[in-house]
Amino acid sequence: MLFLTNFIRVYKEITSIQNSSIKEVLSLQEKSRERRKSGRFVIEGIREISLAVKGNYTIQKILFCPDILHDRTFLSGFEKSVEIIHIHKEVYQKIAHRGSTEGIVAITQSKNLALTDIQFKKENPLVLVAEAPEKPGNIGALLRTADAANVDAVLIANPKTDMFNPNIIRSSVGCLFTTQIATGSTSEIITFLKEKNIAMYCAALTASKNYHSIDFLKSCAIVVGTEATGLSDEWLQNSTQNIIIPMQGQIDSLNVSVSAAILIFEAKRQRNFN
Repeated sequence: MLFLTNFIRVYKEITSIQNSSIKEVLSLQEKSRERRKSGRFVIEGIREISLAVKGNYTIQKILFCPDILHDRTFLSGFEKSVEIIHIHKEVYQKIAHRGSTEGIVAITQSKNLALTDIQFKKENPLVLVAEAPEKPGNIGALLRTADAANVDAVLIANPKTDMFNPNIIRSSVGCLFTTQIATGSTSEIITFLKEKNIAMYCAALTASKNYHSIDFLKSCAIVVGTEATGLSDEWLQNSTQNIIIPMQGQIDSLNVSVSAAILIFEAKRQRNFN
């Protein structure tokens, strides 16, 4: 079935969860293998889709529920090459992960997130590196910190999940699309940083200096590991200087995203938030 909107554009209508487009959305949401194989992923929500567009991601298909998305002005900004589909509320509830979203999801083309695509505009870039993060919530929080501090790039070493996991997009509130991001092995990222003459300050318990004593004004990367195992020996062997956040309680570590935020914003403070 087809119908016309106020924007005089013809949209297809889907009423069944058995439709191939709905099955495609569900598969991309649930299966990392399918996201990698197809080179596509799903975004949910107006804010997140808007940030993806600003981040030069290619939107291929939009599915919206008119019972929820009452103001369709947002839809008018997309080119005719973007397929826009009207879906019934029952169908939308099947594919929506969040009850608070505005009745819209998008199928989007992935990016390679290659180190070779990273371009620095500053002479002294500030980079956040995370090794082997496992929890999508932690990755999302790291990306929110990176966006808030306007870091020049986020590099994920040995990722345990693909970056287009819907839980990462959701927990990052779309910040996946607002900062330069690349993934690679620990060796590849260390080589990249050395080639760019970027100092590596690794958060670690051994042979460390108080982070307040470090000069973060020059090109530098702040490197954090997992809460369970910390950074691998390869990072520690190549570290410019290990750094530590002094603990005053009974435990010796913070959540990785909290630690990263403290260290990143100390660097930004030294740089007068530039």
